[in-house]
Amino acid sequence: MKIIPIPCLEDNYAYLIVDEATKEAAAVDPVEPEKIIQAATEIGASVNAVLTTHHHWDHAGGNEKMSLLIPGIKVYGGSVDNVKGCTDKVENGDKLSIGNEINILCLHTPCHTKGHISYYVTGKDGEDPAVFTGDTLFVAGCGKFFEGTAEQMHQSLCVTLGSLPKPTRVYCGHEYTVKNLQFALTVEPENEKTKQKLSWAQEQRHKGEPTIPSTIEGEFETNPFMRVDLPELQAKVGATSPVQAIGEVRKRKDTWRGPAAVRESML
Repeated sequence: MKIIPIPCLEDNYAYLIVDEATKEAAAVDPVEPEKIIQAATEIGASVNAVLTTHHHWDHAGGNEKMSLLIPGIKVYGGSVDNVKGCTDKVENGDKLSIGNEINILCLHTPCHTKGHISYYVTGKDGEDPAVFTGDTLFVAGCGKFFEGTAEQMHQSLCVTLGSLPKPTRVYCGHEYTVKNLQFALTVEPENEKTKQKLSWAQEQRHKGEPTIPSTIEGEFETNPFMRVDLPELQAKVGATSPVQAIGEVRKRKDTWRGPAAVRESML
């Protein structure tokens, strides 16, 4: 299983998932179709499926053009998410495949949108699995609660995605990592793993390199939205339950304007 991140628009990520034996591939959120097809052509792969995480234009906006460029391509999307260009609707628990060795489990992870789907992908024995989380789970963050509740986001992050194997690689929909980690330190200023990851992420971005993938294990260590089951984090935000805590952390993130140094430089 080969995974190729493809930067799109300002800070989006699309992905190619390639079965290396057959060179069959699926594209995740191919908002700029020409980029995706070029990347596939460069490695001799053929794209025969689109996996759409949710209906927002910067994720689903390339679906119709993908269908024009690759007649007969299957375009998957959540059954209740009204995904543009969708040919095949999927539900929680549905299973798909790529080539001979890649299996995909569709996971309903609502809140950012009501029908958001994350795709859990496994390859050959010995390969770490991967999950494509769109705008539900970011590295050290989560999506805004546009179409759902704190209860839903807690279930999506801490239960549905949180139950995946710890080494599962997390491929999210945007490059938001540095700002997310800077915010995370306002919630847990003493978290050494978060400090270390921020330094690493800043260096990656300075070099023009991506900060994905993360892992489920890493998110439990540094992502405040996935640490809300911890009583010590709940106490920091004045909450008495995980759901109350995730709501409070999201509320703070929605009004956060960046670290002081950044704000001052904009004055």
